[in-house]
Amino acid sequence: MTFRHRHLLGIEPLSPDEIATILDLAGTYVDLNRSAEKHAPALAGLTQINMFFENSTRTQASFEIAGQRLGADVMNMAMQASSIKKGETLIDTALTLNAMHPDLLVVRHPQSGAVDLLAQKVNAAVLNAGDGRHEHPTQALLDALTIRRAKGRLHRLTVAICGDIAHSRVARSNIWLLGKMESRIRLVGPPTLIPSGAAEWGVEVEHDMARGLADADVVMMLRLQRERMDGGFIPSEREYYHRYGLDAEKLSCAKPDAIVMHPGPMNRGVEIDGTIADDINRSVIQEQVEMGVAVRMAAMDLLARNLRAAASA
Repeated sequence: MTFRHRHLLGIEPLSPDEIATILDLAGTYVDLNRSAEKHAPALAGLTQINMFFENSTRTQASFEIAGQRLGADVMNMAMQASSIKKGETLIDTALTLNAMHPDLLVVRHPQSGAVDLLAQKVNAAVLNAGDGRHEHPTQALLDALTIRRAKGRLHRLTVAICGDIAHSRVARSNIWLLGKMESRIRLVGPPTLIPSGAAEWGVEVEHDMARGLADADVVMMLRLQRERMDGGFIPSEREYYHRYGLDAEKLSCAKPDAIVMHPGPMNRGVEIDGTIADDINRSVIQEQVEMGVAVRMAAMDLLARNLRAAASA
């Protein structure tokens, strides 16, 4: 299997073959997770520490379940009550953790680049669970697995990523991944929520939902990230929903078999109409959650194999 990395910090460094390796292995874990016996020994004897400097429900739970199903000793650190609050630097925290000899560190941090900095200071394999506006690699991988299972392929699809692109690490990681798979990517949203220079990323930019969703195979909605906004990016949530919220009328512009995605948590009636989110014929939002556990199992399995290979070399 082609995967030679010590850490999983982003999609950008991964080759298409390495992405396929993760997704193929994750497919086997989907089957395991649907069986009566949901455990495998891939991480037996290893210690996994989850460090979430930002609140998270689904991502942290997903990593915790993934580690437990693979046999790891899993510890969740309450970073809101940690020594960071007492003035300890991230590097000092990393050095302290390193002295405990963990094998896998799962880190979410509000500052872009913080996870990469931490990875330089520890011996453990580090997985980026989201850093600032930079990347969220396992979200893009679980989205890719969801798309591949629904559409039978990742190559040469038309994918509309809609909403708050400017503040979204999910969008950034998906742009990297889908671009590597030669898919056509459209960013759709108000000018205030599209990053300057986005058109130079090899994507199309649209400010009108009808044009942005035209003939799309995949419609990926994004959450409005108000916690990262420091100004008036939208006039009101009501106006935003009217122009950019996904409803049946806007979705009719996409292909009849287009799938609808959302990384969660959803703001119903703001980014997406509740009936669309719950439509079992179009929405794959619950499948995304399921694929998240399998993808994180695969990523930690592959990193653990590299850890063990390095230790025995």
